[in-house]
This record gives sequence, C-alpha cells and structure tokens, in this order.
Amino acid sequence: MKKITLSIDGMTCSACSNGLEKYLNKQNGIAVANVNLVMANATIEYDEKILEQAKIEEFVKQAGFKSLGEFKEIRIENKNKKEKIKFIVFSVLAVILMYISMGHMINLPTIEFLNPHRNPINYAVFLLILTSAFLIYGFDILKNGYKNLIHKTPNMDTLVAIGVISSFLYSLYSMYMIIKGNHSYTMNLYFESSAIIIYFIKLGRYIDGISKDKTKEAIQKLVKITPETAVIKIGKKEKKVTLDEIKKGDIVISKPGEKIAVDGEIIVGKAHLDESFITGESKPVTKEQGNKVIAGSINYDGYLEYKAERIGKESTVSEIVRLVIEASNTKAPIAKIADTVSGYFVPTVIIIAVITFLIYLIIGQSFSVALSTFVTILVVACPCSLGLATPLAIVVSEGLCASNGILVKKSEILENAQKVNTIVFDKTGTLTYGRLKIAEIKNYSDIEKNRLLQFVGSIESKSTHPIGKAFENYLEENKLEKLEVKEFGSVTGLGIIGEVDSQKLILGNSKILKEHNIENVYSKDEEELTKKGNSIVYVANENKILALVGVNDIIRENAKDTINLLNKNKIQTIMLTGDNKETAEKIARNIGITKVIANVLPSEKAKTIKELKQANRYVMMCGDGINDSPALASSDIGVSVNSGTDIAMDSSDVILTKNDLKSIINLIKISKKTIRNIKQNLFWAFFYNCLMIPVAMGLLKPIGMSINPMIASLAMVFSSITVILNASRLKSIKCD
Repeated sequence: MKKITLSIDGMTCSACSNGLEKYLNKQNGIAVANVNLVMANATIEYDEKILEQAKIEEFVKQAGFKSLGEFKEIRIENKNKKEKIKFIVFSVLAVILMYISMGHMINLPTIEFLNPHRNPINYAVFLLILTSAFLIYGFDILKNGYKNLIHKTPNMDTLVAIGVISSFLYSLYSMYMIIKGNHSYTMNLYFESSAIIIYFIKLGRYIDGISKDKTKEAIQKLVKITPETAVIKIGKKEKKVTLDEIKKGDIVISKPGEKIAVDGEIIVGKAHLDESFITGESKPVTKEQGNKVIAGSINYDGYLEYKAERIGKESTVSEIVRLVIEASNTKAPIAKIADTVSGYFVPTVIIIAVITFLIYLIIGQSFSVALSTFVTILVVACPCSLGLATPLAIVVSEGLCASNGILVKKSEILENAQKVNTIVFDKTGTLTYGRLKIAEIKNYSDIEKNRLLQFVGSIESKSTHPIGKAFENYLEENKLEKLEVKEFGSVTGLGIIGEVDSQKLILGNSKILKEHNIENVYSKDEEELTKKGNSIVYVANENKILALVGVNDIIRENAKDTINLLNKNKIQTIMLTGDNKETAEKIARNIGITKVIANVLPSEKAKTIKELKQANRYVMMCGDGINDSPALASSDIGVSVNSGTDIAMDSSDVILTKNDLKSIINLIKISKKTIRNIKQNLFWAFFYNCLMIPVAMGLLKPIGMSINPMIASLAMVFSSITVILNASRLKSIKCD
C-alpha cells in the first residue's frame, strides 16, 4: 500500500469534501481516502499494483474537482482584488434584482419600463437576464450537485441544484405563458429565488473561506520559521540560494542574527542558538563543531559552517507540519457519525420535499405554491452546518495544539484525551531530564578510577541510553580521550558489553550479572547508593564485579506541578521504570506519585499497560519514545517527550516538542473543550434542521409562520455562520 496527499481545487463546502471522499472510497484499489475541506487536500492510501497517481487524479476529476498534484504546502487563499470586485458586483445585482422583483409588493417606486403589471414581458426578460448571470456565478454549485447525484452521493449542492433548476425551469415556462398572452403567470415567476439562493450560498462560502484560512494560520507559522534563502559555500566562494536549491552535503553558512536554513551538523565555528520554537528551552544553546543544528534556529552571536543533512520534507520543521496535516486528515469517531448522518439526511430531505410537493398538488394547491414549498424544503435543509460542525472544531484545536508544542498525529486523540483516567510515566528522560551525572563510584579493582571510567565511558558512548551521556560528560570534563571499542553489543533492558584495551567489560543493572553467571557480592553497597537516589551501573569483567557507579538524575521542571494537577483532577499517576525500586520511589515521593512499578524490561512495560487497560482504565503512557516504544504503542494514547531532532516517533500518538509535561494538562483541557464545542455544533445543526424543515413544509402556516426559498437560503447561511463562530471560540483557550 502507498499513501499520497493531493491538493484539491474546487471544494467549497463540507458537502463537497464528503461527496469526494465517498466517491474515492468506492473506487477499486483505494483502501481508504480522507478528504480535508479546511486544508483543501485528500490523503489516499491505495494499492500501487492497481492504481497510480494519474488514475487517482482522474477519479478526482470525475467527481467534479481538480487535483493540483501532490500536497506540498499550506495555502492560505487570500481573496484577491478581482474576486472581491466580483462579489461586490453580484451584491449590487442582488439588490437590483430584489428591488425589481419585489419592490412593487411593498409599494416602493417602480420603473415603468419594468412594471410587472403594465410591461410583464419586459419584467420577465429582465429577471431572466439577471438570473442567468447568477447561474453562471454559481455554476460550480450546480455542476457539483449534478455530478454527486450521478455518482449516487447526493449532498448539499445536490439539494441546491435541484431547487434552483426546478424553480428556474418553472419560471421559464411561466415566461413562455406570459409571452403567449397569459399575464396571470407574472406572479408565478421565481427567477429571483434561483438567483438569491445562489447569492446567499456564495456569501456563506465566502465567509467560510475566510474562517478556514484563519484556522490554518498557526500551522503556517511553522512553515515561516525557516528562512526563504541561505548562503552556501562553493570552494572559497559564497553563493546565495533558495532553500529548494540546497542539496544534502552542501556547506551552508550562518552568520550572527540569521536563521539556520536546514537541519545539519556544524563543521566550523561556535555560536549560541535559540531553539525554543522546537525544544521550549528559553536559554540559548551553545553549539560547536560536531553538534547538530535544527532549521529555524536563530544564530545569536557566531559564524557557523554546517553540512546540510535533512532538507525539504526531511527537515524537523517539515516533519512537524506533516504530522499536523496528517492528523487533520484523519477523522475522529464523532466526525464519522456526523458524516454517516449527513449521508442519510440528504436523500431523506429529497424524499420529504417530493412527498410534500405531491401532497400540495393532491389537496388542490397551485403548482407554483407546491414548487415554492419543494424548493424551500431543499434549501433550508442543506446540511452544510452539520458537515462543518466537527472538522472545523478539530482543525482549530489542532492548530492550537501545534502552537503550544503539542503535535497530535490523529484527530481521534483530541476526542479521546478527555477520557484518560490513568497516566503512566517513564522516569529517566520523562519525569527527569535524563541529564545524568556520576555521583559516586565504588571501585573494587586495582585499576585507577579515572582509567576505569575511561574504559566505561568509551563503551557507554556507543549507547543511546541517557546513562551513557553521563559517562561521556565525565570524559569531557576530565579531558579523557575515548578509546577504541571492539565487539560492542547491547542487551535490551539489561545493559551493554564491549572490549576496551583488550578487556571485555559488562555494564548494566544487577540482572545482567545473572545473564553472565557473575555472583553479586556487593548488593549492600548497591542498597546504600540507591538510598541516596542513585541509579546503579555495575561494571564487571567476565569473572567478577569491578565497580559500582551511582548516577544521579535531575527532576524535570514542572513535573511536580503537573503531577499535583493530575492528582487534583482524580487522574491516577504511575511511575513505570526499569530503574531500581529505591531510586524510583525517592523521585516519586518528591513529585507526588504514589504508585511505582520498578525493575521492568521494555516488554514488561507493555504488559503492565495491557493489564491496566484490562482493568477498565483508559491509559495514557508518557515516555521518551525509544525504550518505551512497546508501552507507547500498547497504550490508548502514547505521548512522547522529545528533544526535537528525533521528532518523528512512530510509536507515539502525541509528541511534546517543548518537553514540558504541563502540555499533557493542556492536551486534556483542549480535548474536553473541543468535544464540548463539537457537541454544541452538532446540537445546533440538528436543532436547526429539525426546526426549519416543518416550517418549510408549511406545517406552521395555521399559526402564521412560513418562509420562502430566499429566506430559507439566508437562514441556511446563518446556521453555518453560527457553527463557524462557535468553533472559532476554541482559539481563545488559554494554555498554561
């Protein structure tokens, strides 16, 4: 299976996106298609043995839309001057049309040449000309409605198209009768209804378009983080290029005050960089030769030359944007319910309209009254607000999450985060910074301490575990060189082995000793060190223990506040760690966690998560995204605390780019308010349709309540605007 995201042109409302999605999902070779109205794209998973991109784009065309090729960037469609002028012109024409067609009904001065009583033919021809202009203006609506009907996926455009064309054709018939001399048909003209329905729908979509563009602004800010141009070094010369011209391996130059153009590695220079947009670290970070740099970082004070490594789509910023866009292209279960309801709703409305039309004729009402009622029902019941209710709220919330350092990979997370009642935390690198330091060493060998730590540090430098960094830092601080390591190996959850200076060393926790049949005669010393809050690293050769190293960690800022807030909200917090029990419990007590599960392997972590789920707990797992990947994947929601450059963790559902645990509180808060907002939107959309359809059918005429097609189209616009305004309120959520 292959996945592709296409930019789609021509989608103007939720009915369009739903219709295209249904049509694509019917095609042989397409496993699943998700169409995103707000982002104007479609993510399609397909069998590349059956289909290719060109054929998929042909399907898009058959459905009445146009593919603009592979989705590359978020486009905010600023309304250009020509479009605004067109809208203003049709606004003026709408006023003229309403005045000519209805002014005489409220005793406004009439133009004699267009007086319906004295010059009915002139009056009819004038209305026909103006209405024809509106039909051209709204041709996309009529075309989409017709195509969706042909594809058996009727939508809002279908309702409008049937209503508009029906009233227009009947008006043409009435005009024919007027020309033949039967002037009584003058009052049976509905040209203005056809035109004004199209005008109000265009008005609603114009407002909707502006709103959708605003929801994309937070995501687009991420794109603007990187500069548009950069300077690369070619030999001894410098050349200014665009980002698209930079290739892997190019040497890029960054001077004080400039932004880093692409992800890479410094080969010359030293500087302080601001990486707060990714890491959340407000203090500038010192970077020098051998260090990695992230695109978008600001160079405060140094000259740097760095080798381009991750460019274009591979860069950290592009990866973040991709994750946010992919999340908005997935659908929360609550959105799928709304889509299902809309799918049944449109055919039901058409049936109701047809039955009402026939009943009116049977009970003796005129054809014109029956037709007017038919059109009114179709227009007032358009489920545009119903279709907007969920996706707009989801996209606004995802933009809010992204701007607050919370990358949500799937929309369903925004629905499910508010269900969480248990959060399991890894210790090292999650509740703590993972910035370990060597606190104490008990040396049982005849090897000098620094020499022994040089051996250990050289082997640990090959490891990705945070403990390895503590030994590397020790080597740097004491100006000890790394030695050549042979036969390096890793034993998951236990430790590592390697040969240095012809000595094979075994490093890890007490469990690794059993694996190598080494007797642990220093368990009391381990107890002593762990009581001081140390993590323990055993150093042994193939025969005996050479040393015990106690390593300390630093508790992450906001960890205690976050745990306290979760406890207040009656969310159970658990520490799940491979570290020893004494060290884990000491840290847990400091930050307020009451339940600790220690000395567990990565596979055992996943087992613990499954057991919690079986006990009817809705579990969020928060880890560093590497050793915790089985547990992250097993949990209901996996949250990865990340350092920035390893941003794309496949095992997690959420990535906290700012490494701030309070983001978990913000995610739950946003989730709760998003679901509440969606439910409000769905209620008002359903309430509106349930209220207005009986009115449109004329059931309330006995108490003097009725509407015509033009009022129905205006009411439909107000319904959509209500949903848009309500969803926009989510932008005001304040995150800590």
